[in-house]
Amino acid sequence: MTETLYVTPLMALWLATAYALGSAPWGLVIAKTCSGIDPRGHGSGNTGATNVARLCGFGYGAATLVCDVLKGAVAIYVALRLNPAPLFVSLAGLCAVCGHVFSCFMRFKGGKAVATSIGVFLPLAFCQLLTAALLCLAVIWRFGYVSLGSLTLVTALPILLATGGYWQWLPLSLGIFALVAFKHRENITRLRAGTEKSWRKAKG
Repeated sequence: MTETLYVTPLMALWLATAYALGSAPWGLVIAKTCSGIDPRGHGSGNTGATNVARLCGFGYGAATLVCDVLKGAVAIYVALRLNPAPLFVSLAGLCAVCGHVFSCFMRFKGGKAVATSIGVFLPLAFCQLLTAALLCLAVIWRFGYVSLGSLTLVTALPILLATGGYWQWLPLSLGIFALVAFKHRENITRLRAGTEKSWRKAKG
C-alpha cells in the first residue's frame, strides 16, 4: 500500500532551499578566493574537488570536497526532521544534487555530483556508503582514474542498498547514478579510448 505524501509549504520551501544549497559553487569560491584561479577555465573546467586540487593544491581540493559533501548532508538532515517520509527525503536529496550539477549561480552548469551525493547518503545508509567509498578509493589507487572510482561508487551503492534491505533509498541512488553517469559521459568515452587523464600522472 502506497502512502500519499502531503507537501506542506515548509516542506516545499525546504526543497527549494536544498536546491539553492546544492547550487553553492564552493569549488569556484575557494579557488578564486585562495588562489585567484577560475577552475572553469583551467584543467578539466570543472569546479569539483579533483580539479581544484589539481589547480590549487590538495588542501584546497579537500576543503572543496568537505563543503560539497556538507551540502548534501545538510539537505538530508533537515529533511529528515521536517518529514522522514522516504519520498520527501529522496526529493530533498535529489534537489541538492541537481543544484550541484545545474547550479543557478553558474548559469545552470556545475560539478559532477559525486561529493554532494556522498553527503546525501551519509545520514541515510552510512555503512553502505562507506563500503562503496572504499571500493571507489581502491579503484582509484589501483588504476589512477578518479572518474572510474566515482563511477564505481555510484554503481556499487544501489547494489549495496538493495542487498542491505534499504529499498526505500534505492530510487534515490538510481537517480543519482543516472546523473553521475550523465556528467561523466566524456570521461567514460576517454576511459574506453584509453585517453583519460590519470591522477598519478597528473601528480607525477
